[in-house]
Amino acid sequence: MNKIIFFILLLYSSNLYSQRFITKQAEISFFSEAPIEDISAKNNKVSAVYDAETKQLVFQLNISDFIFPKPIMQEHFNENYLESDKFPKAYFSGNIGEINKVSIATGTLKIHGESNEVDVKGSLVKSDDSVMIDATFTIQLKDYKIKIPKIVMYNIAEEIEVTVKAKLKEI
Repeated sequence: MNKIIFFILLLYSSNLYSQRFITKQAEISFFSEAPIEDISAKNNKVSAVYDAETKQLVFQLNISDFIFPKPIMQEHFNENYLESDKFPKAYFSGNIGEINKVSIATGTLKIHGESNEVDVKGSLVKSDDSVMIDATFTIQLKDYKIKIPKIVMYNIAEEIEVTVKAKLKEI
C-alpha cells in the first residue's frame, strides 16, 4: 500500500521545475534456463514513473499480466509459484545513480510479498521529451520465497534473468 501511495504522490506532486516521465506500457520479461525446459514470459502492461530531478524511479506490474508461450505454464505460474491471487502485484521503488557512466538503479524490489534491496545496472537515456530504460539482472527465487516442488525442480531454474525495457514520455 505504501508503494501505491508513493507512486501517486510522485506522479502528482506539484514541483513545477521537475521533469517527470511516465508509461503504462513498459515491458518486463523473464527467462529461466533449466535442464528439461526453458521458461519465458513477457508483461507489456508495466507502469513506470521517473522523476529526472530527484532521480526517483518506480515500476509496478500485475503478476497475472505475464504471457507465456504455453497456457499451462501461465496457469502454474499464477496458481502454484507466484500465487497471483494472494500477491497480485510486483513493485520496484528506488533511485538512479551512475558509476563509471553506467546507470545503477538502487532500491526495493517486492515480489511474492517479499522485499529485497537490489542494485540493477542498465542504461537510462534521456532526451527532451522521453526517457529510455534498458536493464537485465537476475533474481534468486529463494530470496522471494518462491518454492519449487521437487517433482519439477529440473524444469525451473533457481535463478531467473529479468529484462526491463521502457520508453517513458514526459508529462
